[in-house]
Amino acid sequence: MLSGCYTVQAVSGQIDVLRRSEPIDRVLADPATPVATRIGLELTVAARTFAERELALPAARSYRRYADLGRPYVVWNVVATPEFSVEPRRWCFPVAGCVAYRGYFEESAAVSKALKLSTRGDDVSVGGVSTYSTLGHLPDPVFSPMLKWSEARLAGTIFHELAHEQLYVPGDSEFNEAFASVVEEEGLRRWLEATNRSGELPKFEAAAAREAQFAELLRATRQRLKRLYKSSLPPAELRIEKQREFGRLKFEYERLRASWGGYAGFDQWFGRPLNNARLAAVATYRDCMPGLRRELLEAGSLPAFYERAKALAELGARERHAALCKAPAQGSRQGQAADAPASAPQVLLDRPAHRRPGDAEFAEAVAVADGIERG
Repeated sequence: MLSGCYTVQAVSGQIDVLRRSEPIDRVLADPATPVATRIGLELTVAARTFAERELALPAARSYRRYADLGRPYVVWNVVATPEFSVEPRRWCFPVAGCVAYRGYFEESAAVSKALKLSTRGDDVSVGGVSTYSTLGHLPDPVFSPMLKWSEARLAGTIFHELAHEQLYVPGDSEFNEAFASVVEEEGLRRWLEATNRSGELPKFEAAAAREAQFAELLRATRQRLKRLYKSSLPPAELRIEKQREFGRLKFEYERLRASWGGYAGFDQWFGRPLNNARLAAVATYRDCMPGLRRELLEAGSLPAFYERAKALAELGARERHAALCKAPAQGSRQGQAADAPASAPQVLLDRPAHRRPGDAEFAEAVAVADGIERG
């Protein structure tokens, strides 16, 4: 159930975002606007225009305003699991439905909630989020932290978020994220081609491949823990085996890192103690991406692809996943969130704040890796 205090902070936080945002055109016209901000906003305008004209995405409301909130993150998300489970606890909210996180506009409030959950024995994770989407319900602004991203990441995020405004199925995060990620993928390919930078595609694809390998490593650990927690071992032994699995994760990451020639872009993910909550948010949307890529190829154009995806959205969740994904969504049904949580203020939306798999910490690790790749 929603508490009154939580609702107030979520609504007041969103009101504050709207109050602090101003039209991008006005910011660009102001001679006092810093050069770095100006460059980032000009890129935003170009990407939004490209999305509307070349990708047939709706861009009438979002990314036309800029909000500098004076802090490193827009919201902070709390994810929690029981001690012997990788399934995140879920909270139910208006519009968003039931999601596996709680978002706070103040870090102290997120930390306070995490401490309460930890005190009762839960594994918890708190992570900052640089942006979120209201799925077109409100005029989503460009937030100042986004302007620190690489061009590819900023443009790709805009394509991804606008794809959610094009099509969104309540309660099916796996399908929603796969759809938006395929649109983002195709959009970035076209963006690089249109700007005469097709030569950057191999580098971009190599970075995406590393990200996919890292996400798969986390998911494999999650699956092993899932099996462990279903065993009949007593709690004391479960705790030992649990830590052993996290040790194995670190070891396997070192091997993966070596296969990348020592690339260290994801090292910071291991900078804090590992627990179930850190893994609970690892998304499974990649399972649905091959099927949606096939739909795009067969459609022959993005508008036709959108129509095919809308037809799939009319199906029941199991039928949709059977048609597209490697396996049906476990426990997914209309009206409830699928396996991966979103990362945004839940009262208003249900949309991962980053276009990457996993919780905010994973996304920030990807952001660092992205900066190393293209900085």
